[in-house]
Amino acid sequence: MELVVKSVSPETLKTATLVVAIGEGRKLGVAAKQLDELSGGAISAVLKRGDLAGKVGQSLLLQSLPNLKADRVLLVGVGKDAELGDRPFRKIISGILNTLKGLGGSDATLALDEVVVKGRDSYGKTRLLAESLVDGGYLFDQFKSTKAEPRALKKITLLTIKAAQAEVERAVTHATAIANGMSFTRDLGNLPPNICHPTFLGEQAKALGKEFKGLKVEVLDEKKIKELGMGSFYAVGQGSDQPPRLIVMQYNGGKKSEKPYALVGKGITFDTGGISLKPGLGMDEMKYDMGGAASVFGTLRAVLELKLPINLVCILACAENMPSGGAARPGDIVTTMSGQTVEILNTDAEGRLVLCDALTYAERFKPQAVIDIATLTGACIVALGSHTSGLLGNNDELIEQLLSAGKAADDRAWQLPLFDEYQEQLDSPFADIANIGGPKAGTITAACFLSRFAKNFNWAHLDIAGTAWTSGGKDKGATGRPVPLLTQYLLDRAKA
Repeated sequence: MELVVKSVSPETLKTATLVVAIGEGRKLGVAAKQLDELSGGAISAVLKRGDLAGKVGQSLLLQSLPNLKADRVLLVGVGKDAELGDRPFRKIISGILNTLKGLGGSDATLALDEVVVKGRDSYGKTRLLAESLVDGGYLFDQFKSTKAEPRALKKITLLTIKAAQAEVERAVTHATAIANGMSFTRDLGNLPPNICHPTFLGEQAKALGKEFKGLKVEVLDEKKIKELGMGSFYAVGQGSDQPPRLIVMQYNGGKKSEKPYALVGKGITFDTGGISLKPGLGMDEMKYDMGGAASVFGTLRAVLELKLPINLVCILACAENMPSGGAARPGDIVTTMSGQTVEILNTDAEGRLVLCDALTYAERFKPQAVIDIATLTGACIVALGSHTSGLLGNNDELIEQLLSAGKAADDRAWQLPLFDEYQEQLDSPFADIANIGGPKAGTITAACFLSRFAKNFNWAHLDIAGTAWTSGGKDKGATGRPVPLLTQYLLDRAKA
């Protein structure tokens, strides 16, 4: 869908559908007043009949109003002045999009510049609006024998005042790139595991390198993984017929002297739990256990599209966790790339086993900061539900930057503690560290494990087990999170 920004009066545009705001108490917005006057009071007459009160989420479609160039006018309730938050604003935009999808027009115009969203300037408000529109058009039907009908709606024009046009256009550019990155992430997550395996993800990285010429791609096979001493990573993939892959993608958009930022993604393309087998019910959703790697792909794609002036390294630890005669067992002890030994007490705590070696590998790039992203623990869903990602790390400034980016992007995270007391739960009588810490504080002890491999750089860990996908029923699917948060963090670093 094409988004266009214009600074013209709404009544001058010929469009299939013109969308204007109505405040609570049937209060006409500036654009609605202009249209009402031109149409001889047609809008106020409808409102007097009580068809629309102006509450958030209400809408009313009017056809062929006199003296207007628009074929239809869609009145949308926006509630009381200055009381509109991010979530209700997104719901309003989603409602508008759903209405527009059901109409026959190929275009629409949104005259919502006057709508105030709490804590948002023109840029911030437009970012939410544009992301909601583009991401709301997402469709995954490539495995359906009958495809969805092509949508008539092709273009949406956003009206703004001349003084704000540059900021609104910047917001649309950023939002479009982020939504495109989310779409890439969602596609990868929604693919079935018989197609989306570690080798496939390596091929996707190479394809991205061909599409964007500034991207250097290296895919390390199982032989190279063993040669590097990544005994922990290799142990996870050794039980599968699908060999593991370490994918390294480097984008150098900044100065040569600038140290890169590093994103490390967990890419378990299917997780049976290994020998510590998961229950069968709902196991199909374990194709989403590569959500961390998928979100790194999507973030990188957004960065490439925007040509951000930063240096970025993306490291994806991809494997399939399967039970077989060759699989790692509970009780096995493996040696990580860092030289630390790990006693595997549960083969279903495999994400940290691949990430620890990937974090050690990241050291060679001398990064400014390292962020790992993983669908790591069910405990995070218990703690924070599906609305908020868990955040832990060893550097307060980095944590605050990510929390701020999440708030700005409306893709929020919440910090959990990483106190030394929790480290004791990982003590092993036979190895340097155990891979689980018992039933208490599962999200925290998982991060404690990773922290032992991140002592030489500023590091943060995002647990996206609850936010990377929607679970259960016909609505299940990848969400594309936390691409907005990660891209905002990099936009802030690039000052773009």
